[in-house]
Amino acid sequence: MAMTIDVQVVSAEGSVYAGVADMVVAPGEMGELGILPRHAPLLTGLRPGELRIIHGTETEYLFVNGGVLEIQPNLVTVLADSAERATDIDEAKAMAAKQAAEARMAGQTDQMEYAAAQAELLEQIARLKTLQRLREQGLLR
Repeated sequence: MAMTIDVQVVSAEGSVYAGVADMVVAPGEMGELGILPRHAPLLTGLRPGELRIIHGTETEYLFVNGGVLEIQPNLVTVLADSAERATDIDEAKAMAAKQAAEARMAGQTDQMEYAAAQAELLEQIARLKTLQRLREQGLLR
């Protein structure tokens, strides 16, 4: 019997994914994390990016916008600021939000406003990169 790990992905809106996986790849703050069953316990922050849940020949692609990742030997829990299935990303909306964030950053003198616009820009860039990756793999048109 193959070893698997339970995976829970939750955002403020509710549960986004619950199931088992052979491997989880998460966008940690310091880089991508590959998580296998019996992984050492770990608690780390997440940056906006693609979360891959691999089970057999199937891969589930999610987009997480930051949050916290908790790893136990038989359980991966993602408490995301927001999360959605990658196939549900609205490309036009993400592109418009990216352009709006760039416009907000241009000429901004208030550091707090600049930082908020920069965070929004990074989120939208990560969203668009997730879509690009799915296209490259032939999962989206």
